[in-house]
Amino acid sequence: MLPVAVVAGGLGTRLRPITSTIPKSLVEVNGEPFIVHQLRLLRANKIEHAVVCAGYLGEMIQAAIGDGSAHGVRIDYAFDGPTLRGTAGGIKNALPLLGEAFFVLYGDSYLPCDYRAVQTAFLESNEQGLMTVFRNEGQWDKSNVEFGDGAIIAYEKNNPTARMRHIDYGLGVFKSSAFREIPEGVTYDLAAVYQDLLKRGQLAGFEVKQRFYEIGSFQGLEDTAKFLAKQTGES
Repeated sequence: MLPVAVVAGGLGTRLRPITSTIPKSLVEVNGEPFIVHQLRLLRANKIEHAVVCAGYLGEMIQAAIGDGSAHGVRIDYAFDGPTLRGTAGGIKNALPLLGEAFFVLYGDSYLPCDYRAVQTAFLESNEQGLMTVFRNEGQWDKSNVEFGDGAIIAYEKNNPTARMRHIDYGLGVFKSSAFREIPEGVTYDLAAVYQDLLKRGQLAGFEVKQRFYEIGSFQGLEDTAKFLAKQTGES
């Protein structure tokens, strides 16, 4: 399986005051740091290597989970430095550790989908990037993707249209070349990379049927904790 970049550099402002002293990745969910739940899910999907793109209080993540050996996933770290680089800037910084192709996962997302199926779709597409989408219908967050006949038709993170019934699920796959044009050391958003690839006809789409979970808000944190508790109870 391809490695995964875990984008974990944000300030987590919507979870203040919890994130005043810890990064979102270390927010406790059912007695464990959230990133431990993510690593368990990655390992269950046969992913063996993760690169944490760390920014705000990132050293605390490294201190908590180290090289990942306790969780069955080899972990490397790419630190933003004194200036936060944004979601795509952090990935650009991590390219030497990621290789020619890799998954991208937001550090506050728990995505219970078939990662191998996503990887296969990406490799078969021969595009620079792939966005997973979920038919959201505005239910869990604002729908921001127009998707039809297996393809991304339009994507607009900030100004969605009425035709957008799907949402960016939060799991992407990319060739490293998709990030090479980003200038070194700048703040850059992953949404801009997706939009550029779409404009150039280099963005594949893959529809996921399982809903996404996230801890970017207090409601999301509560929903995720309930879901994970149920999963544990069933196992």
